[in-house]
Amino acid sequence: MRINITGKNIELTDGIKAAINDKLSKLNKYFADDTIANVTLSVEKDRQKIEVTIPMKGSIIRSEQVSNDMYVSIDLVEEVIERQLQKYRHKLVTKQQEPADFFQEDFIDDVDVDDDDDSSKIKIVRTKHFGIKPMYPEDACVQMELLGHDFFVFRNAETDEVNVVYKRRGNTYGLIEPEF
Repeated sequence: MRINITGKNIELTDGIKAAINDKLSKLNKYFADDTIANVTLSVEKDRQKIEVTIPMKGSIIRSEQVSNDMYVSIDLVEEVIERQLQKYRHKLVTKQQEPADFFQEDFIDDVDVDDDDDSSKIKIVRTKHFGIKPMYPEDACVQMELLGHDFFVFRNAETDEVNVVYKRRGNTYGLIEPEF
């Protein structure tokens, strides 16, 4: 696995790079050699944040960890990704058309096609239907607040595309727009 490391408001020392390479190299047993892991480190006040994104065809494996010590964040992010891989192993491998392009052979071979482990099953317990009316993103945020939800799906009046607004930390909002 190849690791790309970038930093925002932080000097990337050899020690930090070595810690990242050491921790994330534990994931080599899962991924093919040409898989790319994008690592972004950032510092805001006393918050030390690491984001690891591993893009694959049709899926993205991602973890973000924040603590007051970058080395603790690095340890945590590796553990979370490993747990994700173990939990969703069956879904990840069977979803990929060419799993050998992304995963090590041992990881693929360990997947039992008839594996019915309930802990990795995703169960949709409710389906909701609703009309989507055109509105501006700011109006969608107000509607989301009125409903007491953390996200809201709407048709953007400016672009006529389906968008999602969501709550972020610090009483801010995010907007998700589709890419074609």
